[in-house]
Amino acid sequence: MSGTRPRGRVAALVCLLGAVLALAGCGGSGSGDATPEAGSAPAAEGAFPVTIPTAFGDVTVPSRPKRVVALGWGDAEVALTLGVQPVGEADWLAIGDNGVADWVPQDKRYTTAPKSLGTLDVDMEQVAALQPDLILDTRASGERDRYDKLSGLGVPVVSIPQGAESYRTTWTGQLDLIGKALGKTAEAAKVRTGLESKFAQTAAAHPEFTGRTVVVGSKTAGSYGAYVAGDSRVDFMTKLGFVPSPKVQALAGEGFSVTISPERMDLLDADLTVISPIGVTAEQINADPLFQAVPSVRAGHGLVLSDQSISQAFASATPLGLSWAIDKVVPLVAQTIARPGR
Repeated sequence: MSGTRPRGRVAALVCLLGAVLALAGCGGSGSGDATPEAGSAPAAEGAFPVTIPTAFGDVTVPSRPKRVVALGWGDAEVALTLGVQPVGEADWLAIGDNGVADWVPQDKRYTTAPKSLGTLDVDMEQVAALQPDLILDTRASGERDRYDKLSGLGVPVVSIPQGAESYRTTWTGQLDLIGKALGKTAEAAKVRTGLESKFAQTAAAHPEFTGRTVVVGSKTAGSYGAYVAGDSRVDFMTKLGFVPSPKVQALAGEGFSVTISPERMDLLDADLTVISPIGVTAEQINADPLFQAVPSVRAGHGLVLSDQSISQAFASATPLGLSWAIDKVVPLVAQTIARPGR
């Protein structure tokens, strides 16, 4: 693999994405050949054409895709998880190394480097030059203009699902869409069952989590924020038995987070407070007197995800990322909850 980017560039892009995704009101060469083992109802397993309902109507994939371009948050990683290597991708987390994160196993990585195509702004000429036969955009803005530009290339575009909102496609919904489009429904079902079982087993192993309130938030250079139910990080904690803070939930609007002003830092208080740095360092958060004054933090029940890879996995909303986050985040949560003082 090639094209590794400096980790320092992560802050700039993630800070920009934080504004869009976290605090704005609110996952030939290099071909994606797939084995003929799955398809989509009503077609038989592995059969094409397959028709997939999306927010922009039914999309028909006429034959097994060979050249896949993956543009939505996490789309490329999900394709890799199912054994398909996109020829073009969007590296949303600015991870570098072809957008492949630490949590992606070696046997799921690229053998031929994909073309990096941009994130919020996609280079349509480069997309067209790749001669794709399928474009994945399943966790994206869901804007009509974006969809029209992509579909104007004359290629099936699998966008966000019916009823979904901007960037809020669930990991199960994303997995289902991509599994169908690639003819990999059997593999997708296996991935889903495995991750759901891992969540259930982890929750059962930590009964101390059940019923505890949690605030899952972030800190950017501008402000703090708290995520609400429907965000993948809150859903992650809910699957472990935690209850989203009622105070934060009461402020929920159309997006998946609320901004926390300096005067309302009390909204970060809960049995557990988990904060991800976005464009700032963990040290800056821990040194902030306002953060240290939050009762849960003062009592030792504040957790700042200082490791960049762990924070990214927690935010990934992809099966591989979530599985890795269970391995890495849960021990930190257990240690924090176990501290006396609350």
